[in-house]
Amino acid sequence: MDITNLRKKIGQLMVVGFKGITASDDIKELIREHHVGGIILFGRNIGTPQEILSLTQELQQVAKDAGHEHPLLICIDQENGVVRRLGEGTTIFPGAMLLGATGEPENAYQVGVATGKELKALGINWNLAPVMDVNNNPENPVIGVRSFGEAADKVSEFGRMAMKGMQEAGVITTLKHFPGHGDTNVDSHLDLPVISHNIERLEQIELKPFIDSIKAGADTIMSAHVYFPAIEDTPGVPATLSRKVITGLLREKLGFDGVVTTDCMEMNAIANTIGTAKGGVEAIKAGVDLIMVSHLHHLQKETIDAIVAAVQSGEVDDAQIEAAVTRVTRLKEKYCSWDEVGSSQVPSIVGGKEHQQLAHDIYRQGITIVKYNEILPLKDKRVLVIYSENKYTMQVEDKRYSSMYLGEAIKEIDETAEVVELSNPATGEEIQEVAAKAQHYDAVIVGTLTVQKGDAQTKLVEELANIGVPVVVVATRSPYDLAFLPEVQAYICTYEFPYPALKMAAKAIYGLEKVTGKLPVTIPK
Repeated sequence: MDITNLRKKIGQLMVVGFKGITASDDIKELIREHHVGGIILFGRNIGTPQEILSLTQELQQVAKDAGHEHPLLICIDQENGVVRRLGEGTTIFPGAMLLGATGEPENAYQVGVATGKELKALGINWNLAPVMDVNNNPENPVIGVRSFGEAADKVSEFGRMAMKGMQEAGVITTLKHFPGHGDTNVDSHLDLPVISHNIERLEQIELKPFIDSIKAGADTIMSAHVYFPAIEDTPGVPATLSRKVITGLLREKLGFDGVVTTDCMEMNAIANTIGTAKGGVEAIKAGVDLIMVSHLHHLQKETIDAIVAAVQSGEVDDAQIEAAVTRVTRLKEKYCSWDEVGSSQVPSIVGGKEHQQLAHDIYRQGITIVKYNEILPLKDKRVLVIYSENKYTMQVEDKRYSSMYLGEAIKEIDETAEVVELSNPATGEEIQEVAAKAQHYDAVIVGTLTVQKGDAQTKLVEELANIGVPVVVVATRSPYDLAFLPEVQAYICTYEFPYPALKMAAKAIYGLEKVTGKLPVTIPK
């Protein structure tokens, strides 16, 4: 094929990001000159709903004017819970583990539909969700509450329902992170994790949610930057770059003929090993369709150039490119239409009462009181609220939403409560001071955020226990915090820290709401 045509085809296999809430010159150049067909939005691109819609319409208009046959794929990580990109003016929906805690797969479907409707209304046609990882490793630093739970059957059912809900709303879904990122203790943003289980175990647990959802009509699947020696015998080759994983297992054995996308190729597991551009070539050779380079313009161009050169030299077969383009085109024809480009007003469903009520009802069903005694409900008591500031704990989380609002949520109900925010980690001096203060209160509410053995949060709770003040712990992220804490009078899991979750927990503590969640994971003894 001629070079111009080749470049256009490879452009359609790229998913790229940029900075700003309006289309940058760099992104316009990639769409016009390189025919890039996929865009990823992050928090840096998100303004008001009207600004988001204006941005997506602007991007689509650039593509249309440049002669793109089909609209752009515009994607976002809107998993809900701790990983979300939409903010002001949109609905805050519960994330995966809270949904799992409700025990009702229908909730995953309803949140899927509602999330899809809000995304679609803002011109976003592709969601990088649901997470199909089975979180069976309490030490997992990157999945955790992004998973529906620790049981493969449950993750499969809830994930499939979430997928169906988004599809019902007309949004493309993404099962991630194939073949499973749940049993790792390393964050692939930072290094290359290894999962050493044999293939029989992988089929029973890690692969089950993917297998079931492929049968149910999965749109796209995202590969994991994780090494699986049971499948790939070359040491250190992550699933994203493994032909045995992508073509041998996913395509041939599991029969998936939809679109396969990489996770971001600038993550350290790729960038610090093979490199982003060379990684893009290897991913195409492995059988991947879409290469995601989310951040740096020069790496986006280098990756396009590297794939073009690899086709020209014969390293990558023309047929591989044609097959990928065919799958991507088929996806666009199913979900994307130029008729949808041009709408200028955000519909009232975005952030509207119906969706707010849905979220509220599900928070009530999911917030979990794990431990309970006569201390609850707190009524007519002098209450002290203590927590450390939230320094977001996963690379994938959005810094804009990391504020801890537990104090505000409590004070909305109990104006007399006193709130103390400690530094993170709290110093020994701070812990001593706040423990001395706590002696003058009837109860202390402590907000925790992913406790580690022997850390400052543990020391704080130990100090409070030593002075004999009743302690109510609100685990605002990881449900596993209880494993590291001494005896506390009450323990409540919110699984996430957006305000609606904390407000529901506060109401439960004061006996104003009856929450009914059940733990979807086992807390180690």
